[in-house]
Amino acid sequence: MPYDTYTNPLTERYASKEMSRLFSPRVKFETWRRLWVALAEAEKELGLPITDEQIAELRIYEHDVNFKVAEAREKVVRHDVMAHVYAYGKQAKGAAPIIHLGATSAYVGDNTDILVMREALGLVRAKLLGLLRDLSKFSIKYKDVPTLGFTHFQPAQLTTVGKRAALWLQDFYYDYLDIAFIADTLPLLGVKGTTGTQASFLELFDGDAKKVQRLEKLVAKKIGGGRALPVVAVAGQTYTRKLDYRVLSVLSGVAQSASKMATDIRLLQHLKEIEEPFEEKQIGSSAMAYKRNPMRSERVCSLARQLMGAPGVAAATEAAQWFERTLDDSACRRIVIPESFMAADAILDILRNVGAGLVVHEKAIRAHVMAELPFMATENILMEAVKKGGDRQELHERIRVHSQAAAVEVKDKGLPNDLLSRIAADPAFGLTQGEIAGLLDSKLYTGLSAAQVEEFVGAYIKPVTRGPRGAAKPAELKV
Repeated sequence: MPYDTYTNPLTERYASKEMSRLFSPRVKFETWRRLWVALAEAEKELGLPITDEQIAELRIYEHDVNFKVAEAREKVVRHDVMAHVYAYGKQAKGAAPIIHLGATSAYVGDNTDILVMREALGLVRAKLLGLLRDLSKFSIKYKDVPTLGFTHFQPAQLTTVGKRAALWLQDFYYDYLDIAFIADTLPLLGVKGTTGTQASFLELFDGDAKKVQRLEKLVAKKIGGGRALPVVAVAGQTYTRKLDYRVLSVLSGVAQSASKMATDIRLLQHLKEIEEPFEEKQIGSSAMAYKRNPMRSERVCSLARQLMGAPGVAAATEAAQWFERTLDDSACRRIVIPESFMAADAILDILRNVGAGLVVHEKAIRAHVMAELPFMATENILMEAVKKGGDRQELHERIRVHSQAAAVEVKDKGLPNDLLSRIAADPAFGLTQGEIAGLLDSKLYTGLSAAQVEEFVGAYIKPVTRGPRGAAKPAELKV
């Protein structure tokens, strides 16, 4: 029964069907067969005695994997690659003698891993582009809305809602650059042989090194659909596991940016300034019916915590490889690579869902601004009073005293901030209530926030988000 065994929550609850499919047995083993077909075709073109009929037979069954036969055979031989060679040969009987000719297990295993990761990176890249579009629109829309800035989570100089979102946007922009570079340059293992020396292929081609070199290029081009994919220059039996570390590191970067954004949203929701989407019949708490918990953002932080630890597994695996290969990398790679991609995929789907539905409570934001603005306006008040002939040092001390007294009213008595009334009543400043009120336009305290948002989005985000590439609309969440 499906309810009697462990299921992976990444595939059951979080990751998209597209990403889950990429790491499915079907994609894996059909890719193995693609690689065997490409190898046989290239070997035939370079003069080995392989017939057109054998190639045609391999193509007939390229996408018709007889899983049960392979599974039964693996129980006997305890070797997954040889089990699938056997199963393929049971279908393409005439081609059975030339399947996997000259190759080692890593030829199909490692090249498939790279091909799947390249495609998975493309999916992550597209979703990142969608998120960049969403956040850039949000940043521009709210670029002029003043809000409290926070340092140490204490009220600080004002910023704007859009400028804060631009900080999230910038992090994801750098992630996009990293993902794009890795996706475009991630190399195949190629056709390297048992210890990476290509000796078996040199033997097949009677010592003709140029044919061996052409073989690898031909296979890379066939697998790339006519575009020659990059291939590692040197390898042992496997590609260097440093490549796994590089891939998981850029996915970890996405997790870091996502957790930062989601944490900010969780804090802003506590302040009642910005809230993530909350559906009409959604329940926030089983006990407290009034609650609107930021469960989407919390889920992002939780998945990000898992993903950020993945590069450590890859680093330990790379560091522990013995000479030309050892098999202690296999089990952990089967887990950490697919799950890292599915976590990244889920994170981006959730964030796009959140970003597209963020609720901004401008009145609550303004109330918080006006509660703190009197303290922030004191520097401008000081300058204005000095212009009228006041002593800067004396006025600075008076502001310090008045600020402390006003803070007592707010913190200890729960009363409104009366700092400005105290200053207006102090003849040393020589300022009327009206003159002081004129210094309380919150937009006077946001600096170049709006201009920075416009410049960043125009110069950096628009150039990479132009065109149709990228997920058009946020995904619907499973749960």
